[in-house]
Amino acid sequence: MAKALRVLAWTMGVACVAIGFEHLLGGAVGFPGIADPGPTVDSFGRFMGAVFAGYGAAWIWAARQAPVPARVVRWLAAVFLLGGLGRVLGLAVDGRPHWFQLVLMGIELGLPVVFFRLADADERAAGLG
Repeated sequence: MAKALRVLAWTMGVACVAIGFEHLLGGAVGFPGIADPGPTVDSFGRFMGAVFAGYGAAWIWAARQAPVPARVVRWLAAVFLLGGLGRVLGLAVDGRPHWFQLVLMGIELGLPVVFFRLADADERAAGLG
């Protein structure tokens, strides 16, 4: 379980950094379902890309710790879950988004459960939990 946590946290970090930089450098053109984002959405997308890259860097930092800190994993997973809940709110308020956003919402609601379950695996393996 400890190895699974470390690999999953590392993968999450690398994926978030890559996605963040893609949005930072590419702008909102890559957002599914947005034909002409305009400068305001593009600016917001680039800003959020930088934030998402930083979020990914926090996952990478956590994955590199010995042991992987359960408290940090839980916080990072909670932030990801909050993002998924934000998508649920958007669905309720504004209706159905592009299908890819629904896929992302499923990941954002499901993956935190896995992280919450694995959060203390490395600490327990090290005899700290």
